[in-house]
Amino acid sequence: MSNSFKNKTAVITGGNSGIGYAAAKEFKERGATVIITGRRKDALDKAAEELGVHSVLADQGSLADIDKLAATIKAQYKKVDFLFINAGMTGGVFPIEHGTAANFEEIMNVNARGPYFTLSKFIPLLNDGASVVFLSSIATQVSAPLFSVYSASKAALNAIAKTAALELAARKIRVNIVSPGPTNTNLMSRAGVDPELQHKIYESIMAKSPLGRKGEPEEIAKTVVHLCEDSSAYITGAEILIDGGMALS
Repeated sequence: MSNSFKNKTAVITGGNSGIGYAAAKEFKERGATVIITGRRKDALDKAAEELGVHSVLADQGSLADIDKLAATIKAQYKKVDFLFINAGMTGGVFPIEHGTAANFEEIMNVNARGPYFTLSKFIPLLNDGASVVFLSSIATQVSAPLFSVYSASKAALNAIAKTAALELAARKIRVNIVSPGPTNTNLMSRAGVDPELQHKIYESIMAKSPLGRKGEPEEIAKTVVHLCEDSSAYITGAEILIDGGMALS
């Protein structure tokens, strides 16, 4: 593996599992100093030890935690070259009729408000020429029942990212979006979705997928890293779909 990211610093929110974990591994293997965040201390400590990276306990749904994260990064690392805003949640699976204000607020806090203020607080810490990547979802392209709030939160995230790409272009900071299709992570399990319902949802999704399978976290992570490489210097404001062709259906 090349040392193309030597002397570079990468911050990954939600880096203790799934796509964030895989991305941390990729950045580390390319020589970057990597800092991952997470809101579950045991899982975060375990991931940091396995990966050989640094960690900061922080909940993306908490504005106080975001402030503390930015202050910690500034104090310990000064500047950031790569920011992967990855942390997110499904927040349950339910029809609009059964939606609650509490669930709506929780999902929006983690998936839209949190990323917005994470970027806001990190903009002064980004080096000129830095790269920011947001993890979104194919749910913004392919409508599905039961995912109304999740889909809306990711649509909001995309709007934030594209506006940021315009605002930060003068500093040569690129902002892009990666939108995976169904990926082999424990996102729905962590949200408490019944295993039988998960199976039915994935069966329905797979029926719409030309490649007929889930993606792997490592496949998504490689695209995230690619968007941070010099070879992607002309890419900003883009949304990259990694969905096995689902958006074609």
